[in-house]
Amino acid sequence: MQERAVRTRQALLAAAADEFAEHGYEGASFQGVVWRAATSIGSLTFHFGTKTTLAEEVHRAGHARVGRCLEAVAAPADPLRGLTGLIGRLARLAHEDPFVRAAHRLEADGRPGGVPPLAEIWLPVLRELLDRAHRARRLRPGVSLEDAVALLAHLADGAMGARDATRDAVWDIVLHGLAADRTGRMDRMDRAGRTDLADQAERADRADSMWCGSEPT
Repeated sequence: MQERAVRTRQALLAAAADEFAEHGYEGASFQGVVWRAATSIGSLTFHFGTKTTLAEEVHRAGHARVGRCLEAVAAPADPLRGLTGLIGRLARLAHEDPFVRAAHRLEADGRPGGVPPLAEIWLPVLRELLDRAHRARRLRPGVSLEDAVALLAHLADGAMGARDATRDAVWDIVLHGLAADRTGRMDRMDRAGRTDLADQAERADRADSMWCGSEPT
């Protein structure tokens, strides 16, 4: 009986993740969750009691998945490549994992308040990579570290909330810029170098995302 209760609870959590990811906190309903889980309202209220409790459990599961995913990734030698990989990995994880997608949607809705935000996990990683790039003088002259952190944090958060996964090459363009220098050459890196960097990052990140996406609740 206990094993059956565990399976029912897991099925309800998975169904709730899909429901919150699709409809948000206000739009999600107990009826929608039990329909997805093929169980009863009684089972749902027995395991979770309230909608707030259910949302907190889904958010907590998404938070844990992001943490486990980033812990498994080794620090890259190239901080700019690491930034490309980090943002692409977060975007893919939110796109492929309903718990992460639901956690992000719940945060956008202002719910729930009892679980730390996802950015508490990935923002320090992003800041550390940018700090390394700044110390190595890999950032464009005149770009402050704080401005760079703010820009990439906004982009990462937006990518996690996007309906479609963003191509890795987009993040490479963001990091290295669109404009050519005054001689007409691409600044800091040539096109071939950028393409090579994007290809390497994509191969590494896809390998990482296979592990991240398969992590159990």
